[in-house]
Amino acid sequence: MPDRRTAQEALARLTVDVPDWPQEGVTFKDITPVLADHHAFSAIIAALAGAGRDDHGNVVVDKVVGMEARGFILAAPVALALGIGFVPVRKAGKLPRETHAVSYALEYGEATLEVHRDAITPGERVLVVDDVLATGGTVVATRQLIEACGATATGVAVLMELGFLDPRAKTGDLPVSTLLTI
Repeated sequence: MPDRRTAQEALARLTVDVPDWPQEGVTFKDITPVLADHHAFSAIIAALAGAGRDDHGNVVVDKVVGMEARGFILAAPVALALGIGFVPVRKAGKLPRETHAVSYALEYGEATLEVHRDAITPGERVLVVDDVLATGGTVVATRQLIEACGATATGVAVLMELGFLDPRAKTGDLPVSTLLTI
């Protein structure tokens, strides 16, 4: 099984910076080359799954939640690696049954996330997985959704953390595992 260092090196080597996308002044971190490389993708999934295990390798979470859209790509295989279920957190209006919803502020407006009310059972321990931890707003909103289901968010695992935005100031006591801090 690949180690964490292998995952970090692959992520640093294969991520492509796209300047001024989606808007002027933003440098987008394109992870599609990482996803296209089987060995790199396998290494990052194994590394992210480590956030759902204790020091002895035992699984300590009951579900993995991934946020739309790139979080889905990462969280589903992390859930498979841990042998547990995956729950999608979607943008408003995308889920067909009764949901919990949380609205939160973005840099340029507001967004709403939703989860099916019965997707997470009260008392479950949940690992949150996403691609980038930027301002922390999406993670905080997702944690609120998990708590609305009666469960506990035990941690968040991400590929990259934008440290210059100080997202941990917002995520508070939620443990964060990141492969690369920018």
